[in-house]
Parts: sequence; C-alpha cells; structure tokens
Amino acid sequence: MIPRELIGTAQVPGGEELRLFRHGRDLMIVLDRNELMSTRRSGSEEALATMAWERIQGTRKPHILIGGYGMGFTLRAALKVLPADGAITVVELVHEILEWARGPMAEVA
Repeated sequence: MIPRELIGTAQVPGGEELRLFRHGRDLMIVLDRNELMSTRRSGSEEALATMAWERIQGTRKPHILIGGYGMGFTLRAALKVLPADGAITVVELVHEILEWARGPMAEVA
C-alpha cells in the first residue's frame, strides 16, 4: 500500500485547513476528511466550464468567472471552448493554492 504524503497546508480565510497530498503519481486537495479534488477525477470541474459556455455561447465578447483555481481543470477546459475575444477571470482566496500550482502541482497546472 502506498502511503499518502503531505506536501502542503493552507488556511482557508475564516475557515479550515486545506491539505495537499501526493499518493503515488496522484495529487489531491483535502478539507478535513473530504477529498475536494484530485488528479484522478476532473470531470465535474471540466463540466463547469463547458456547461457555462453552452449557456453563453453566441454572446459577444463572452466572459467567464471561475471561483477558485483548484488544480486548474476548469480554467483549462474554459480556455479550450472560449473564443479569442472571450475573457476569463479566476478568483482564488487561498494564496497557497497558486503557490502549489507553480510548485508541486506544476505538472498538472
């Protein structure tokens, strides 16, 4: 059995602690006992972008707001579907998530 390795922690403003784990080749972000996201599953995050695009498709200069960077799955999916005149704004409250994206999650981010 492969043990989970704690890579980093981050305090959610006014809330609990996020933890970034590596488990073999996989990464996961955990809050308390709940796995919020992992490199094993990204379908719901990608669906957020494609479903949002379906609702605004045909809009002149579309703009998508992504609440939370996470592992970047929603952002990547939005970049695939949005036209060149579109815009994306990503809002992330937890600074460490962006540090993780540049560091231990760089391969997936």
